[in-house]
Amino acid sequence: MKKFAKSAFLRILLFSGFFLSFCILGFSQQNQAPGKVNGKLLDKISKEPISFGSIAIFNLQDSLIGGAISGEKGEFDLRLPFGTYYGLIEFMGFESLKTNQFTLSSQQPTQNLGEILIEASASDLDEVVVQGEKTLMELSLDKRIFNVGKDLANAGGTASDILMNLPSVSVDPEGNVRLRGSSNVRILIDGKPSGLVSFKGGAGLRQLQANMVERVEVITNPSARYEAEGMAGVINIILKKDNNQGFNGSFEVIAGTPLNLGFSTNLNYRKNRINWFINYSLARRHQPNVGELYQEVYNEDGSTSILSQNNSGLVKSFNNNIRGGLDYYFNEKSILTASYLWRRSDARRITDIRYEDYLNNFDNYLGYSLRQQDETEAEPNSEIIVSYKKSFEQKGHELTTAFTYLNYWERSDQKFTESAYTPTGQLIPNSDLLQTSLNDEYENQYLLQLDYVKPFSKEGKFETGLRTSFREMENDFLVSEENESGELIPLPGLDNIFLYNENILAAYGIWGNKTGNWSYQAGLRAEHTDVETILVETNERNPRKYTNLFPSAHLTYNISTENAFQLSYSRRVRRPVYNDLSPYVTFSDQRNFFSGNPDLNPEFTDAFELGHIKYFEKGTLFSTVYFRNTTDKIERIRTVNDDGFSVTAPYNLTGEKSFGVEFSSDYKVNDWWKLDLNLNFFHANIDGSNIESNFQAKTYSWLLRQTSRFTLGNGMDIQVRANYDARQKTAQGVRKGIFFMDLSASKQILSERGNLILTANDIFNSRRNRYIIEGENFFTEGDSQYIRRQINLTMSYRLRQ
Repeated sequence: MKKFAKSAFLRILLFSGFFLSFCILGFSQQNQAPGKVNGKLLDKISKEPISFGSIAIFNLQDSLIGGAISGEKGEFDLRLPFGTYYGLIEFMGFESLKTNQFTLSSQQPTQNLGEILIEASASDLDEVVVQGEKTLMELSLDKRIFNVGKDLANAGGTASDILMNLPSVSVDPEGNVRLRGSSNVRILIDGKPSGLVSFKGGAGLRQLQANMVERVEVITNPSARYEAEGMAGVINIILKKDNNQGFNGSFEVIAGTPLNLGFSTNLNYRKNRINWFINYSLARRHQPNVGELYQEVYNEDGSTSILSQNNSGLVKSFNNNIRGGLDYYFNEKSILTASYLWRRSDARRITDIRYEDYLNNFDNYLGYSLRQQDETEAEPNSEIIVSYKKSFEQKGHELTTAFTYLNYWERSDQKFTESAYTPTGQLIPNSDLLQTSLNDEYENQYLLQLDYVKPFSKEGKFETGLRTSFREMENDFLVSEENESGELIPLPGLDNIFLYNENILAAYGIWGNKTGNWSYQAGLRAEHTDVETILVETNERNPRKYTNLFPSAHLTYNISTENAFQLSYSRRVRRPVYNDLSPYVTFSDQRNFFSGNPDLNPEFTDAFELGHIKYFEKGTLFSTVYFRNTTDKIERIRTVNDDGFSVTAPYNLTGEKSFGVEFSSDYKVNDWWKLDLNLNFFHANIDGSNIESNFQAKTYSWLLRQTSRFTLGNGMDIQVRANYDARQKTAQGVRKGIFFMDLSASKQILSERGNLILTANDIFNSRRNRYIIEGENFFTEGDSQYIRRQINLTMSYRLRQ
């Protein structure tokens, strides 16, 4: 542990020193220059002051010498060396203005440019985008942006609930996120890996309040700009942050059943060069869960062992999230951002399991066992991000760099008690069992990224970048069992320290241009991966090193401003990570165990996509045809021994070929009724014959989501959403269909600055995970529900927004 902490500290110093050195060199300003220039920016029509305007000063060789931004009253003031200059005034939505030349000298050290009047201009959009009210999606051919602020179904919920309501995305009852039917999707926060999802995956989003999220970007076929991780694509969650001058913010209070009490706030203060922001949320939740499992094990003597299992549990959690930081504007085109995130989740989990055993049929009852899991869990983690963005005079010419440090720690302390009983309910002597499980998990992750964009013609541009990430993880686990003397003795194979070290180096280049109605872009990304896993106590090492190329290409044809096509290709990877490789076996269920596989290899996908956008007078249609070819597909396989105990672990299958078609549409029936529809239909051919000859499946499945929103007047809205995730075959069986509906209503209050929102998610309590898994010697059927019907009442208030 000391070596681990020392290594983490040294790397923080190394990265921080490098990053700060870079920033200092880039940010040096002529604060003590002898010359002085001042003036005031005004709107040419209204004569109102323009704050946050950009003033860039150039010499006669067109080199940038200095700059400033205008204050609340439009005024600006900056210092320069003596010389002859001109100014370039820019502000979003206004025409650029070049001033007359002026000279600063010892005889005339001050120049007052007076009132500078700039004129509003029309918007200039770079891509075909449709924008409705803030709850609707903005569509471009390679990305869909969902503004989630007014989606009534999200009120009082979590980031996981938001994803559940997005087209193409589904979230199963265990919290696993799938994009177009694939569970391997890369989830980013503000464009970067985050402590909110780094360790726990999609399940970690249940600890992030929905009110902290501004929008979500869904990228189904990413370019080389994005890291290659994520076979199905990338989901980028953008957190709230404003940069308006002065103080503004929003507040939200939540109460619901099952118990859901919460508060969140987003505050912002902008004063001249500095923009401060802070997000805070806390939540106290009770999450009941139930599950059933039926299993047949076919014995060598021809008999059949039958297990009927019932689970019921309750998770009581208390979550705190705080994220704060600042943007410092050296000028309009030079911005330094620093932020800090701290999150802590404390939970108490109690689960009761009843195992009933039969032989051949339910008439031959052998008895039952009762097992209880009592777990306390603490999960604090933090995140530090420092980034710098430099925009040059040429539009689109930018340099961006960022350093991210993630720290995660979890301690799980579990106690298991179990007793066996005869068919008549008599306690079997000496059957009492006491087990304990201590599990400490640690993670440090460091990420340094540099991106550069340079336009080379009116429509063309070149992008390049570098990325390096280091990840150190440690899992110290110990499972003990009480012996006849009352001593806790470690169980063989369940007392070890598992280390996971991952280094990834990446570089990419993208070249794109436009000719007439055609736009094209080609990119190539190279990534070198160095991964090593170590079991300390048994000195087992498993090093992996591999270098891969990931090409991407996008070709767009704009028939008109209302009709466009795009053909795209990208190569993606799913690397086995810590949870996939860790041999540690979960112990909460004495009959069903889950673990990783240290011998797992990465899986690769070639993804092709043809997209089309068509705009109509009252709506929009976005359609896509796609094909994915995956090799070494990672899928969890269940095996059952002769005693009926199962182990589920990931394995590499030969591969999977899938194709599908997707439609997303919005239609305004009239002024008070709007419809949104998402339909995704796909076929998959799964080949797991390398594991067992019958692990092959051809499956058709589809996902349907339909939303109706009714505006009733007087600030009253009602929203109804129906979801259906159809039956889907797997290599070992089938996942049954899931149907559920959500109902929401909102009313504007407090002079339209506040909202009162009532939501009922899963109103029929039908969102259950149902499945069948079959093997050579067993048949298993399960039915579980980890997310119950939730009713929330939420009140929100906006301050100066």
